[in-house]
Amino acid sequence: MSSLQPVRGTHDLLPDESRRHRWVEEAAFTAARRYGFGEVSTPIFEFTEVFSRTLGETSDVVTKEMYTFSDRSGESLTLRPEGTAGVARAFISNGLAQSLPLKLFYRGPMFRHERPQKGRLRQFHQVGVELLGVESPLADVEVIALAWRVLSELGLASKVRLEINTLGDAESREAYRNTLTAYLSDFRSALSEDSRNRLDRNPLRILDSKDEGDRRIVENAPLMTESLSPAAREFFQTVTSGLQTLGIPFMVNPRLVRGLDYYCHTAFEFTTTSLGAQGTVLAGGRYDELIAQMGGARTPGIGWAAGVERLSMLVEEPPPLPRPVSVIPMGDDMAAMHVAERLRRAGISVDMGYSGNMKKRMARANKANARFAVICGQEETARRAVTIRDLDGGSQEEVPLDLLEQHLVRLL
Repeated sequence: MSSLQPVRGTHDLLPDESRRHRWVEEAAFTAARRYGFGEVSTPIFEFTEVFSRTLGETSDVVTKEMYTFSDRSGESLTLRPEGTAGVARAFISNGLAQSLPLKLFYRGPMFRHERPQKGRLRQFHQVGVELLGVESPLADVEVIALAWRVLSELGLASKVRLEINTLGDAESREAYRNTLTAYLSDFRSALSEDSRNRLDRNPLRILDSKDEGDRRIVENAPLMTESLSPAAREFFQTVTSGLQTLGIPFMVNPRLVRGLDYYCHTAFEFTTTSLGAQGTVLAGGRYDELIAQMGGARTPGIGWAAGVERLSMLVEEPPPLPRPVSVIPMGDDMAAMHVAERLRRAGISVDMGYSGNMKKRMARANKANARFAVICGQEETARRAVTIRDLDGGSQEEVPLDLLEQHLVRLL
Protein backbone atom coordinates (compact mmCIF):
# COMPACT_ATOMS: atom_id res chain seq x y z
CA MET A 1 0.00 0.00 0.00
CA SER A 2 2.89 2.39 0.72
CA SER A 3 3.82 2.43 -2.99
CA LEU A 4 0.39 3.65 -4.14
CA GLN A 5 0.48 7.12 -5.65
CA PRO A 6 -2.22 9.32 -7.23
CA VAL A 7 -2.53 9.14 -11.01
CA ARG A 8 -0.17 11.51 -12.82
CA GLY A 9 -1.75 14.94 -13.13
CA THR A 10 -3.98 14.47 -10.09
CA HIS A 11 -3.36 15.16 -6.43
CA ASP A 12 -5.04 14.98 -3.06
CA LEU A 13 -6.53 18.10 -1.57
CA LEU A 14 -5.56 17.93 2.09
CA PRO A 15 -7.24 20.22 4.64
CA ASP A 16 -4.94 23.23 4.30
CA GLU A 17 -5.13 23.34 0.50
CA SER A 18 -8.84 22.53 0.60
CA ARG A 19 -9.29 25.62 2.76
CA ARG A 20 -7.68 27.77 0.06
CA HIS A 21 -9.84 26.15 -2.63
CA ARG A 22 -12.98 26.70 -0.60
CA TRP A 23 -12.02 30.33 -0.03
CA VAL A 24 -11.71 30.89 -3.81
CA GLU A 25 -14.95 29.06 -4.61
CA GLU A 26 -16.96 30.83 -1.93
CA ALA A 27 -15.62 34.26 -2.93
CA ALA A 28 -16.69 33.55 -6.53
CA PHE A 29 -20.11 32.25 -5.48
CA THR A 30 -20.74 35.17 -3.12
CA ALA A 31 -19.93 37.68 -5.86
CA ALA A 32 -22.00 35.77 -8.44
CA ARG A 33 -24.99 35.70 -6.10
CA ARG A 34 -24.66 39.46 -5.67
CA TYR A 35 -24.97 39.77 -9.46
CA GLY A 36 -28.12 37.62 -9.51
CA PHE A 37 -26.61 34.25 -10.49
CA GLY A 38 -28.00 30.98 -9.14
CA GLU A 39 -25.93 27.81 -8.76
CA VAL A 40 -26.24 24.85 -11.13
CA SER A 41 -24.42 21.50 -11.06
CA THR A 42 -24.16 19.24 -14.11
CA PRO A 43 -22.82 15.64 -14.25
CA ILE A 44 -19.07 15.20 -14.51
CA PHE A 45 -19.54 13.01 -17.59
CA GLU A 46 -21.75 13.49 -20.64
CA PHE A 47 -22.33 11.76 -23.95
CA THR A 48 -19.18 12.44 -25.97
CA GLU A 49 -20.99 14.38 -28.69
CA VAL A 50 -21.94 17.08 -26.16
CA PHE A 51 -18.28 18.10 -26.27
CA SER A 52 -17.07 16.88 -29.67
CA ARG A 53 -19.85 18.73 -31.53
CA THR A 54 -19.59 21.95 -29.53
CA LEU A 55 -15.88 22.40 -28.83
CA GLY A 56 -14.93 21.80 -32.46
CA GLU A 57 -13.60 18.66 -34.11
CA THR A 58 -10.24 20.38 -34.73
CA SER A 59 -9.77 21.81 -31.24
CA ASP A 60 -6.91 20.50 -29.08
CA VAL A 61 -9.41 19.58 -26.38
CA VAL A 62 -11.31 17.20 -28.69
CA THR A 63 -8.37 15.82 -30.66
CA LYS A 64 -5.87 15.38 -27.82
CA GLU A 65 -7.19 16.02 -24.33
CA MET A 66 -10.60 14.45 -23.66
CA TYR A 67 -10.99 11.46 -21.36
CA THR A 68 -13.41 9.36 -23.41
CA PHE A 69 -14.56 5.81 -22.65
CA SER A 70 -17.32 3.34 -23.50
CA ASP A 71 -19.69 2.34 -20.74
CA ARG A 72 -21.18 -1.15 -20.37
CA SER A 73 -23.93 -0.29 -22.82
CA GLY A 74 -21.41 0.69 -25.47
CA GLU A 75 -22.23 4.41 -25.19
CA SER A 76 -19.31 6.81 -25.69
CA LEU A 77 -18.99 9.01 -22.61
CA THR A 78 -16.52 11.78 -21.80
CA LEU A 79 -15.42 13.32 -18.52
CA ARG A 80 -16.24 16.99 -18.84
CA PRO A 81 -13.23 19.05 -20.04
CA GLU A 82 -15.05 22.37 -19.47
CA GLY A 83 -18.34 23.66 -18.08
CA THR A 84 -20.17 25.62 -20.79
CA ALA A 85 -21.21 22.72 -23.04
CA GLY A 86 -22.71 20.84 -20.09
CA VAL A 87 -24.65 23.90 -18.94
CA ALA A 88 -25.93 24.42 -22.49
CA ARG A 89 -27.01 20.77 -22.64
CA ALA A 90 -28.79 21.15 -19.29
CA PHE A 91 -30.54 24.26 -20.61
CA ILE A 92 -31.94 22.27 -23.54
CA SER A 93 -32.68 19.07 -21.59
CA ASN A 94 -34.61 20.86 -18.88
CA GLY A 95 -36.62 23.08 -21.22
CA LEU A 96 -35.37 26.32 -19.69
CA ALA A 97 -36.04 28.51 -22.73
CA GLN A 98 -39.10 29.92 -20.96
CA SER A 99 -36.94 31.08 -18.04
CA LEU A 100 -34.72 33.49 -20.00
CA PRO A 101 -32.72 35.48 -19.22
CA LEU A 102 -30.90 32.94 -17.11
CA LYS A 103 -27.85 33.53 -14.91
CA LEU A 104 -26.02 30.39 -13.80
CA PHE A 105 -22.95 29.79 -11.63
CA TYR A 106 -21.11 26.44 -11.48
CA ARG A 107 -18.10 24.90 -9.77
CA GLY A 108 -16.46 21.50 -9.75
CA PRO A 109 -13.80 19.22 -11.27
CA MET A 110 -12.90 19.14 -14.97
CA PHE A 111 -10.65 16.67 -16.78
CA ARG A 112 -8.12 17.12 -19.59
CA HIS A 113 -5.25 14.84 -20.58
CA GLU A 114 -2.47 17.39 -21.00
CA ARG A 115 1.06 17.79 -19.72
CA PRO A 116 0.86 18.57 -16.00
CA GLN A 117 2.60 21.78 -15.00
CA LYS A 118 2.44 24.46 -12.35
CA GLY A 119 -1.21 25.11 -11.55
CA ARG A 120 -2.42 22.88 -14.39
CA LEU A 121 -3.55 19.34 -13.63
CA ARG A 122 -5.40 16.57 -15.46
CA GLN A 123 -8.14 16.75 -12.86
CA PHE A 124 -8.57 20.41 -12.04
CA HIS A 125 -11.33 22.58 -10.62
CA GLN A 126 -13.17 25.53 -12.07
CA VAL A 127 -15.69 28.14 -11.09
CA GLY A 128 -17.67 29.73 -13.88
CA VAL A 129 -20.75 31.65 -14.94
CA GLU A 130 -23.07 31.64 -17.94
CA LEU A 131 -25.56 34.39 -18.82
CA LEU A 132 -28.08 33.08 -21.35
CA GLY A 133 -30.70 34.88 -23.39
CA VAL A 134 -29.29 38.42 -23.60
CA GLU A 135 -28.18 39.69 -27.01
CA SER A 136 -27.08 43.10 -25.78
CA PRO A 137 -23.37 43.92 -25.28
CA LEU A 138 -24.36 45.12 -21.81
CA ALA A 139 -24.42 41.43 -20.84
CA ASP A 140 -20.75 41.19 -21.84
CA VAL A 141 -19.96 44.20 -19.67
CA GLU A 142 -21.81 42.75 -16.68
CA VAL A 143 -20.16 39.33 -16.96
CA ILE A 144 -16.68 40.87 -17.21
CA ALA A 145 -17.51 43.18 -14.30
CA LEU A 146 -18.42 40.12 -12.24
CA ALA A 147 -15.08 38.50 -13.12
CA TRP A 148 -13.28 41.69 -12.05
CA ARG A 149 -15.29 41.72 -8.82
CA VAL A 150 -14.32 38.11 -8.02
CA LEU A 151 -10.63 38.80 -8.61
CA SER A 152 -10.83 42.02 -6.60
CA GLU A 153 -12.52 40.23 -3.68
CA LEU A 154 -9.65 37.73 -3.73
CA GLY A 155 -7.12 40.58 -3.55
CA LEU A 156 -5.80 39.91 -7.07
CA ALA A 157 -6.72 43.13 -8.90
CA SER A 158 -3.10 44.32 -8.88
CA LYS A 159 -1.79 40.92 -10.05
CA VAL A 160 -3.91 40.45 -13.18
CA ARG A 161 -4.44 42.20 -16.50
CA LEU A 162 -7.62 42.07 -18.56
CA GLU A 163 -7.03 41.46 -22.28
CA ILE A 164 -10.02 41.72 -24.59
CA ASN A 165 -10.71 41.26 -28.29
CA THR A 166 -13.62 40.81 -30.67
CA LEU A 167 -14.13 37.71 -32.82
CA GLY A 168 -16.87 39.52 -34.75
CA ASP A 169 -20.23 38.29 -35.95
CA ALA A 170 -20.81 35.57 -38.57
CA GLU A 171 -20.37 38.05 -41.45
CA SER A 172 -17.08 39.32 -40.01
CA ARG A 173 -15.70 35.83 -39.36
CA GLU A 174 -16.51 34.65 -42.87
CA ALA A 175 -14.71 37.64 -44.36
CA TYR A 176 -11.78 37.16 -41.99
CA ARG A 177 -11.64 33.43 -42.66
CA ASN A 178 -11.16 34.10 -46.38
CA THR A 179 -8.49 36.75 -45.72
CA LEU A 180 -6.66 34.58 -43.20
CA THR A 181 -6.77 31.48 -45.38
CA ALA A 182 -5.29 33.41 -48.29
CA TYR A 183 -2.44 34.64 -46.07
CA LEU A 184 -1.70 31.28 -44.41
CA SER A 185 -1.85 29.34 -47.69
CA ASP A 186 1.42 30.99 -48.71
CA PHE A 187 3.04 29.34 -45.67
CA ARG A 188 1.32 25.93 -45.89
CA SER A 189 4.55 23.94 -46.10
CA ALA A 190 6.02 25.78 -43.08
CA LEU A 191 3.00 25.24 -40.83
CA SER A 192 2.89 22.45 -38.26
CA GLU A 193 0.99 19.29 -39.18
CA ASP A 194 -1.91 20.26 -36.90
CA SER A 195 -2.17 23.69 -38.51
CA ARG A 196 -2.01 22.27 -42.05
CA ASN A 197 -4.96 20.04 -41.14
CA ARG A 198 -6.85 23.05 -39.82
CA LEU A 199 -6.08 25.40 -42.71
CA ASP A 200 -9.05 24.34 -44.84
CA ARG A 201 -11.41 23.30 -42.02
CA ASN A 202 -10.92 26.02 -39.39
CA PRO A 203 -8.05 28.44 -40.04
CA LEU A 204 -8.93 30.61 -37.04
CA ARG A 205 -7.72 27.77 -34.79
CA ILE A 206 -4.20 28.30 -36.15
CA LEU A 207 -4.12 31.68 -34.40
CA ASP A 208 -4.18 29.76 -31.10
CA SER A 209 -1.37 27.36 -32.04
CA LYS A 210 1.38 26.80 -29.47
CA ASP A 211 3.91 25.73 -32.12
CA GLU A 212 6.78 28.25 -32.30
CA GLY A 213 6.97 28.12 -36.09
CA ASP A 214 3.23 28.74 -36.39
CA ARG A 215 3.45 31.62 -33.96
CA ARG A 216 6.13 33.36 -36.03
CA ILE A 217 3.91 33.05 -39.12
CA VAL A 218 0.84 34.27 -37.27
CA GLU A 219 2.67 37.37 -35.98
CA ASN A 220 2.21 39.05 -39.37
CA ALA A 221 -1.23 37.65 -40.17
CA PRO A 222 -4.10 40.05 -40.91
CA LEU A 223 -6.13 41.13 -37.88
CA MET A 224 -9.79 40.36 -37.28
CA THR A 225 -10.42 44.08 -36.72
CA GLU A 226 -9.70 44.66 -40.42
CA SER A 227 -12.68 42.43 -41.36
CA LEU A 228 -15.27 43.62 -38.84
CA SER A 229 -18.73 44.48 -40.07
CA PRO A 230 -20.16 47.83 -38.90
CA ALA A 231 -22.49 46.00 -36.49
CA ALA A 232 -19.67 43.96 -34.96
CA ARG A 233 -17.51 47.07 -34.64
CA GLU A 234 -20.32 48.92 -32.83
CA PHE A 235 -20.92 45.93 -30.54
CA PHE A 236 -17.27 45.85 -29.44
CA GLN A 237 -17.21 49.62 -29.00
CA THR A 238 -20.17 49.38 -26.61
CA VAL A 239 -18.36 46.70 -24.58
CA THR A 240 -15.12 48.65 -24.24
CA SER A 241 -16.98 51.90 -23.46
CA GLY A 242 -18.95 50.07 -20.77
CA LEU A 243 -15.76 48.78 -19.13
CA GLN A 244 -14.32 52.30 -19.15
CA THR A 245 -17.50 53.65 -17.55
CA LEU A 246 -17.20 51.07 -14.74
CA GLY A 247 -13.52 51.87 -14.22
CA ILE A 248 -12.33 48.38 -15.16
CA PRO A 249 -8.83 48.57 -16.70
CA PHE A 250 -8.20 46.57 -19.87
CA MET A 251 -6.07 46.38 -22.98
CA VAL A 252 -7.27 45.38 -26.45
CA ASN A 253 -5.24 42.42 -27.72
CA PRO A 254 -6.07 41.95 -31.42
CA ARG A 255 -4.29 38.56 -31.42
CA LEU A 256 -6.42 37.12 -28.64
CA VAL A 257 -8.57 34.16 -29.68
CA ARG A 258 -10.26 31.52 -27.56
CA GLY A 259 -9.34 27.86 -27.90
CA LEU A 260 -12.90 26.59 -28.45
CA ASP A 261 -14.90 26.92 -31.64
CA TYR A 262 -18.18 28.26 -30.29
CA TYR A 263 -17.07 31.82 -29.45
CA CYS A 264 -18.14 35.01 -31.27
CA HIS A 265 -17.94 38.74 -30.57
CA THR A 266 -16.28 39.36 -27.18
CA ALA A 267 -13.34 37.21 -26.06
CA PHE A 268 -11.36 38.05 -22.94
CA GLU A 269 -8.72 36.75 -20.56
CA PHE A 270 -7.37 37.83 -17.20
CA THR A 271 -3.67 37.02 -17.21
CA THR A 272 -0.86 37.21 -14.67
CA THR A 273 2.93 37.13 -14.76
CA SER A 274 3.10 35.48 -11.34
CA LEU A 275 2.62 31.87 -12.48
CA GLY A 276 5.21 31.47 -15.23
CA ALA A 277 4.38 30.90 -18.89
CA GLN A 278 0.84 29.65 -18.31
CA GLY A 279 -0.52 33.02 -17.23
CA THR A 280 -4.31 32.85 -17.83
CA VAL A 281 -6.34 32.58 -14.62
CA LEU A 282 -9.84 33.45 -15.91
CA ALA A 283 -11.16 33.53 -19.47
CA GLY A 284 -14.38 33.60 -21.41
CA GLY A 285 -16.41 35.03 -24.23
CA ARG A 286 -19.70 35.18 -26.11
CA TYR A 287 -21.24 32.14 -27.84
CA ASP A 288 -24.52 33.08 -29.54
CA GLU A 289 -24.77 29.98 -31.79
CA LEU A 290 -23.76 27.22 -29.36
CA ILE A 291 -27.20 26.18 -28.12
CA ALA A 292 -28.64 26.19 -31.66
CA GLN A 293 -25.66 24.08 -32.73
CA MET A 294 -26.63 21.58 -30.04
CA GLY A 295 -30.21 21.34 -31.30
CA GLY A 296 -31.95 23.96 -29.18
CA ALA A 297 -33.45 27.29 -30.19
CA ARG A 298 -30.94 30.01 -30.94
CA THR A 299 -30.04 31.47 -27.54
CA PRO A 300 -27.30 34.08 -27.08
CA GLY A 301 -24.90 33.51 -24.24
CA ILE A 302 -21.73 34.76 -22.61
CA GLY A 303 -19.70 33.36 -19.75
CA TRP A 304 -16.31 32.71 -18.22
CA ALA A 305 -14.45 30.09 -16.22
CA ALA A 306 -11.56 30.38 -13.78
CA GLY A 307 -9.10 27.75 -12.56
CA VAL A 308 -9.40 27.30 -8.81
CA GLU A 309 -5.90 25.79 -8.51
CA ARG A 310 -4.34 28.76 -10.27
CA LEU A 311 -6.27 31.34 -8.26
CA SER A 312 -5.50 29.58 -4.98
CA MET A 313 -1.78 29.82 -5.82
CA LEU A 314 -2.12 33.58 -6.30
CA VAL A 315 -4.21 34.53 -3.28
CA GLU A 316 -2.63 35.55 -0.01
CA GLU A 317 -3.28 33.39 3.03
CA PRO A 318 -7.09 33.22 3.40
CA PRO A 319 -8.70 34.26 6.65
CA PRO A 320 -8.12 31.59 9.31
CA LEU A 321 -10.93 29.31 10.33
CA PRO A 322 -12.52 30.08 13.71
CA ARG A 323 -10.37 28.59 16.43
CA PRO A 324 -12.03 25.57 18.03
CA VAL A 325 -12.64 24.71 21.63
CA SER A 326 -11.02 21.49 22.83
CA VAL A 327 -13.13 19.28 25.08
CA ILE A 328 -10.90 17.13 27.30
CA PRO A 329 -12.53 14.23 29.13
CA MET A 330 -10.69 13.28 32.35
CA GLY A 331 -13.43 11.11 33.82
CA ASP A 332 -16.71 10.11 32.20
CA ASP A 333 -16.00 10.12 28.45
CA MET A 334 -19.67 10.08 27.45
CA ALA A 335 -20.40 13.03 29.74
CA ALA A 336 -17.64 14.92 27.92
CA MET A 337 -19.09 13.87 24.55
CA HIS A 338 -22.44 15.25 25.67
CA VAL A 339 -20.73 18.58 26.52
CA ALA A 340 -19.09 18.63 23.07
CA GLU A 341 -22.44 18.09 21.32
CA ARG A 342 -24.08 20.85 23.34
CA LEU A 343 -21.34 23.28 22.26
CA ARG A 344 -21.60 22.23 18.61
CA ARG A 345 -25.35 22.81 18.67
CA ALA A 346 -24.56 26.31 19.96
CA GLY A 347 -22.45 26.92 16.83
CA ILE A 348 -19.03 26.39 18.44
CA SER A 349 -16.36 24.34 16.65
CA VAL A 350 -15.17 21.56 18.96
CA ASP A 351 -12.15 19.26 18.82
CA MET A 352 -12.39 16.18 21.02
CA GLY A 353 -9.39 15.05 23.03
CA TYR A 354 -9.94 11.30 22.87
CA SER A 355 -7.08 9.62 24.70
CA GLY A 356 -3.87 10.01 26.65
CA ASN A 357 -2.99 11.72 29.89
CA MET A 358 -3.70 15.38 30.55
CA LYS A 359 -0.35 16.48 29.06
CA LYS A 360 -0.96 14.63 25.77
CA ARG A 361 -4.52 15.87 25.48
CA MET A 362 -3.45 19.45 26.09
CA ALA A 363 -0.72 19.03 23.45
CA ARG A 364 -3.42 17.93 20.98
CA ALA A 365 -5.51 20.96 21.91
CA ASN A 366 -2.55 23.26 21.16
CA LYS A 367 -1.87 21.46 17.87
CA ALA A 368 -5.51 22.03 16.89
CA ASN A 369 -4.97 25.74 17.65
CA ALA A 370 -7.79 25.62 20.18
CA ARG A 371 -8.64 28.88 21.91
CA PHE A 372 -9.99 27.29 25.10
CA ALA A 373 -9.94 23.85 26.67
CA VAL A 374 -13.06 22.59 28.41
CA ILE A 375 -11.86 20.06 30.98
CA CYS A 376 -14.47 17.57 32.12
CA GLY A 377 -13.01 16.01 35.28
CA GLN A 378 -14.82 13.53 37.48
CA GLU A 379 -15.21 15.96 40.37
CA GLU A 380 -16.46 18.78 38.14
CA THR A 381 -18.93 16.43 36.45
CA ALA A 382 -20.29 15.44 39.85
CA ARG A 383 -20.84 19.13 40.59
CA ARG A 384 -22.40 19.67 37.12
CA ALA A 385 -19.55 21.99 36.19
CA VAL A 386 -16.51 22.12 33.89
CA THR A 387 -13.17 23.91 33.97
CA ILE A 388 -12.41 26.34 31.15
CA ARG A 389 -8.71 26.97 30.50
CA ASP A 390 -7.57 29.94 28.41
CA LEU A 391 -4.92 28.39 26.16
CA ASP A 392 -3.49 31.79 25.22
CA GLY A 393 -3.30 33.38 28.65
CA GLY A 394 -3.10 30.28 30.86
CA SER A 395 -5.86 31.29 33.31
CA GLN A 396 -8.73 28.95 34.13
CA GLU A 397 -12.10 29.05 35.84
CA GLU A 398 -14.86 26.69 36.82
CA VAL A 399 -18.20 27.30 35.09
CA PRO A 400 -21.59 25.71 35.86
CA LEU A 401 -22.64 23.34 33.09
CA ASP A 402 -25.95 25.15 32.63
CA LEU A 403 -24.10 28.39 31.77
CA LEU A 404 -21.35 26.85 29.61
CA GLU A 405 -22.65 27.69 26.13
CA GLN A 406 -23.44 31.34 26.80
CA HIS A 407 -20.18 31.77 28.71
CA LEU A 408 -18.05 30.40 25.85
CA VAL A 409 -19.97 32.31 23.18
CA ARG A 410 -19.22 35.51 25.11
CA LEU A 411 -15.53 34.61 25.48
CA LEU A 412 -15.17 33.69 21.80
